[in-house]
Amino acid sequence: MAKKTVRVFLLSRRVALAVGAVLAAAAIFGAVHIPAAVSAAGTARQLPIYSVERPSEEGEKFCAISFDAAWGNEDTQMLLDILARYDVKATFFLVGDWVDKYPESVKALGDAGMEVMNHSNHHDHFNRLTADEIVVDVTACNDKVKAITGIAPTLIRCPYGEYDDHVISAIRSMGMEPIQWDVDSLDWKDYDADTICQRVTSKVQPGSIVLFHNAALHTPEALPAILTYLINDGYTVLPISQLILHPPYTIDHTGRQFPAEELS
Repeated sequence: MAKKTVRVFLLSRRVALAVGAVLAAAAIFGAVHIPAAVSAAGTARQLPIYSVERPSEEGEKFCAISFDAAWGNEDTQMLLDILARYDVKATFFLVGDWVDKYPESVKALGDAGMEVMNHSNHHDHFNRLTADEIVVDVTACNDKVKAITGIAPTLIRCPYGEYDDHVISAIRSMGMEPIQWDVDSLDWKDYDADTICQRVTSKVQPGSIVLFHNAALHTPEALPAILTYLINDGYTVLPISQLILHPPYTIDHTGRQFPAEELS
């Protein structure tokens, strides 16, 4: 009976992640996800930040790792323990419904010095909402996080990685920065730890933002090897708010953020 319970738990977990991943993939390919410099009308597109070109001393390398939390909570504490072991601070993007369901984990993230940011209130498709509805949704999640951690989020990752100009404009009208990623671990596909590790370490570059999920099956197993690689390769892993540049800045057609003078 115990074995059956474990199998059902793992299957449920995989199904939940797979459903979310399929929806995300559909949204990404159906929505405006691939950055472009101009639209069909020839006007500049509004882009979130995918990666960062930081001024740094010779030999310095910085990156950020992030976790999206929308459905499960099986591994959050394990991830915190691993991050603490390597003295790394990460950024967690939380859905408001997840905050409602797991307030003790939200508090644990804040108490551990992790950056707790916004992943929408209900994980709705922002492209289908008006600008006013987006503001209401984002504000609701901000309020929930602040009520627990005492700090209102300043960054948001749009649900499904989905956005268009009106979404990005609505978010920036609130004084918040929309954040994507340039390295996707694809941990939601249930790849084994070695595959996840190889994927991340082969793609990371200075200024990268790496995407993980807090409830993916093999992420806790892969994370120590990834952190060991980054540290041994000379990277300093920063929370995203410390990685990104503050205005004035420019974002190129790939979503890479530059100091304004570098692309002027």
